Amino acid sequence: MDGFHLCGRFWLVDLLMALPAVSLMLTPDLRIRLESWLAEDLGRGDLTAPALKGCSGHAHWTAKAAGVFCGGVLLEPLLHALDPKARVQLLVSEGASVSVGQELLKLEGQASALVAVERTALNLAMRLSGVATATAALVDQLRDSSVRLADTRKTTPGLRVLEKYAVRCGGGVNHRCGLDDAAMLKENHLAWAGGMAAAVATVRRSAPWPAQIIIEAETADQAAEAIRAGANGLLLDEFSPAELHDLLPRLRLLAEQRPEGHVVLEASGVDPGQLQVYAQTGIDLISTSAPVTRSSWLDISMRFEADSSA
Repeated sequence: MDGFHLCGRFWLVDLLMALPAVSLMLTPDLRIRLESWLAEDLGRGDLTAPALKGCSGHAHWTAKAAGVFCGGVLLEPLLHALDPKARVQLLVSEGASVSVGQELLKLEGQASALVAVERTALNLAMRLSGVATATAALVDQLRDSSVRLADTRKTTPGLRVLEKYAVRCGGGVNHRCGLDDAAMLKENHLAWAGGMAAAVATVRRSAPWPAQIIIEAETADQAAEAIRAGANGLLLDEFSPAELHDLLPRLRLLAEQRPEGHVVLEASGVDPGQLQVYAQTGIDLISTSAPVTRSSWLDISMRFEADSSA
């Protein structure tokens, strides 16, 4: 399947350029993880498998709640780990809105494989669809603005790349996937490094590849100092909309006067219920962990049908 690396090495470029179509690159590492999650459920072997020996069948997934579908692309590699000849037909695109009762996909293969893959595949799809649905609801609040909604590193261990994929399916963008994607200097970094300018200079000198530098600021003075120090991005933490409205024009003017030029201005620590108010401040980006940390699973069911020719 064609795709892009979800957490590209250059988050800043990704935010400023047109985003590619959402797809998921099934890397060898991801395939290994999928098989390990399947093995977690299979354990020493499905005790019901002998009752299904030699049987084939069909099944389909149905949405039991309205939302945004995500994770259907994981079913085929999971199923093929048990039955390489099994077939999956996706009826709904990743990131598409679905309604109650809508059929999402069809699959056919060995009955033992269909039964064994059910729980793992549904768990992943329901979790990811929940994240995509929650993201879409927040993105909808920003539909009349140019502000983008970004995720954070608050993700479930082992599921980061998939949860960030779900955010993209919901219309959001990915912030850093890991500590190697960009350097985010926070209060402790700045104190231990001997100040903002020293910290920025050290990171630029030491980074083994071209690195974007983001600085977290909690006051207007810190924000201005970060611009002067050469930050590519500024994370403005827990500023009120009124504070941002007054501060952002000054920061942009300051950025225009330096060699680095444009700076990405990001608001964090934002109440998800106030996104529209923050969007009116002129901010470029709002980051939030809410789609991952506060979302519910989207209910999806799997129904089986025995192969009449078996």
